[in-house]
Amino acid sequence: MSHFFADTAALTGRSLKHITRSLDTIITTALMPIAFLLLFVYVFGGAIQTGSHTSYVNYLLPGILLITVATGISYTAFRLFLDLKGGTFERFQSMPITRSSVLWAHVLTSLVANVVSIAVVVLVGVLIGFRTAAGIGGWLAVAGILLLFTLALTWVAVIPGLTAKSADGTSAFSYPLIFLPFISSAFVPTASMPGPVRWFAEYQPVTSIVDSIRALFAGSSVGGDLWIALGWMVGILVVAYAFAQLAYRRRIA
Repeated sequence: MSHFFADTAALTGRSLKHITRSLDTIITTALMPIAFLLLFVYVFGGAIQTGSHTSYVNYLLPGILLITVATGISYTAFRLFLDLKGGTFERFQSMPITRSSVLWAHVLTSLVANVVSIAVVVLVGVLIGFRTAAGIGGWLAVAGILLLFTLALTWVAVIPGLTAKSADGTSAFSYPLIFLPFISSAFVPTASMPGPVRWFAEYQPVTSIVDSIRALFAGSSVGGDLWIALGWMVGILVVAYAFAQLAYRRRIA
């Protein structure tokens, strides 16, 4: 285990150096969610009825944070693809390092990059009127949910990063993930949707995650949504991790 942690730390440092040399990646990651945030608050927000007394930016921000993560993980898949095509993985395999540390380094880099992007989006939200009643405990709970969500989706991103045939293919998988919050309670209450769409919106994972974050920001009781959200995220994480490890063994063997 000591070798694993040391190898992972060294490889994570390598990946983070690549990030710091191309800060435009993080800026690009945050740019689209910020554009959605501004568009819906200032263009569509006045016409959307949320059925609550909170401002629309407070209602909207949790969903925008999930879109930020979904956007950011596409770069994880792209960086993996570049390492594979450039022969970096083969060079690592010739060195006395633990195999799993190579993937974990990319995953941890994704976590760091997405935390920065999320912080930028939250800052923009505060500047345009986002306010929260959450205390330290609420903020820590939101941070935990977002980190678990990022970890789960990052392992999903590892799979196309290892299996895609082209650079475009590595990022194409993220488009459905970015679109999924639009069919949830992220932008409008599910009660306003027609029957089949409403059923899908209420039972897909994004709704329970968004509702949990929204309740924590409001300082209100989360209820059963939190356990449903945790169940979805842990389930996705376990399945994605298993398939990612299988794809890694097949690709490197």
